[in-house]
Amino acid sequence: MLSIHQHTEHRQQQTLSPRLQRAVWLLQLSSTDFAHEVQSVLGRNPFLEHDEGDGEEAAPPAGLPPERLADGLDLGAAGAPEALGASGGVEGGLLDDGGLAGALPESLGGPLDGDGALAMAEVGAADPLGDDGDRDIWTADGLGRQRRSEDGEVTALDLMAWEPTLAAQLHAQIDLLPLPERDAALARAVVESLDDDGYLRTPLEEIAQVADLAPAASLAEMKIALARVQSLEPAGVAARNVAECLTLQLQAIECPDMRELARRIVNEHMDILARHDNGRLARELKRPVEDIEAVCERIRRLDPRPGWRCGPSPVQYVVPDVVVRKVRGKWAVQLNAAVVPRVRMNRVYAELFQRHRRAEDQALAEHLKEARWTLRNVEQRFVTILQVAEAIVERQHRFLDHGPMAMRPLGLKEIADALGLHESTVSRVTNNKYMMTPMGVFELKYFFSRALTTESGKTCSGTALRSLIKDMIEAEKPDDPLSDADIARLLAKQGVRLARRTVTKYRQLLRIDPIERRRGRVAHA
Repeated sequence: MLSIHQHTEHRQQQTLSPRLQRAVWLLQLSSTDFAHEVQSVLGRNPFLEHDEGDGEEAAPPAGLPPERLADGLDLGAAGAPEALGASGGVEGGLLDDGGLAGALPESLGGPLDGDGALAMAEVGAADPLGDDGDRDIWTADGLGRQRRSEDGEVTALDLMAWEPTLAAQLHAQIDLLPLPERDAALARAVVESLDDDGYLRTPLEEIAQVADLAPAASLAEMKIALARVQSLEPAGVAARNVAECLTLQLQAIECPDMRELARRIVNEHMDILARHDNGRLARELKRPVEDIEAVCERIRRLDPRPGWRCGPSPVQYVVPDVVVRKVRGKWAVQLNAAVVPRVRMNRVYAELFQRHRRAEDQALAEHLKEARWTLRNVEQRFVTILQVAEAIVERQHRFLDHGPMAMRPLGLKEIADALGLHESTVSRVTNNKYMMTPMGVFELKYFFSRALTTESGKTCSGTALRSLIKDMIEAEKPDDPLSDADIARLLAKQGVRLARRTVTKYRQLLRIDPIERRRGRVAHA
């Protein structure tokens, strides 16, 4: 018989305090996200201020030799950009009121100048638009308003061309349609649900709820709204999958027979089309190979991402956290100055608060505590990143000298044991953190790979094997490409036994097409 009773027990367990949880969370952020977070704290905390520099050269942190500090990146033959500054730092003496930035030299985090600066072209005195009053027309943007600087003058940036986004183009086309207000609202709701590729990945039922119309939109109304959006330009927009996207664009094919054949290939044989296997398509559809080749060529001219035609393409910039270069024959690791926030404690406010502190000033006390923890987190983050990067370079220096083929196996535990850290801490440091080398910019986790044993008893890394597979495929005969099984046999002859599925995985990581596509490209050429 079940009964309810109470009992007590003693148990020990480890828990993370809120501050420690926040420190762990900050450690795993990328440099950009971390800078935004520090800027957010800087904006709301009166005890923190941006370190503008006082014109005097600051002393390096305690325990850090001055030669570890660098003002720029000049990787010589590598041709690396010089727009990023670099500096190094180690633990010790950084927790005073000045914070991390207060102890670093003026070059850390300062504005770019010299060769790394961005120069703006001078605008001539002559007005190319004339003084006949047409200037207001030409300098107005597509929204019917003018963008002017604070002094009311039109700047060079105001004259830049405005590229409408996909949503803006679709909304403009909807405005031209003679639609009732309800139908236009549903069409706009569909447009706002499109992703950057121009696809609709949100169910129509959810869009109907977001539209919040009274009475609520039915599924039939949402399908009509979707059809209206799909009829707009660019063709293929608002599709729910690749097949539907290509089918919407097939209306541009004038020949009915070719259009119907293309529709069957797209909707029924997409996998064969992707493999460039025109012979099998001809057998499946019982059509001449010449017709299949012509239709497939027409299909490949379609755009599977119609959203990319509109608006500027998003560019994802990567800012390295550490910089590696050779100094006197040895590889040296330094922090990148551009990612170190220039933040310090406001000594005046802190001293005034300590002298006139009262019991009711609890909110200011919390701000002071947050300021100290922010400076501590900034210091600890970059100390840990620098330590992990140095340990990686120490073990992967052959990669820097000879390339991916010289990459040795490396695990998180090896770095964690060497630095006295937990594996999870090393994992957080290596994610979204980047290292700039003469060979390029790599994420820190790129240098980790499991060990694979060869027939001779030695070990090699997965990165080295991927490089070897890439070299084999690049050296293959164009008319007789290597299959994954062929590559596995060639590796076995060199003493490395890999399963065919492992070779397939490595080839996919290298973004190399399978043998069917490589052979199909040669046959098509």
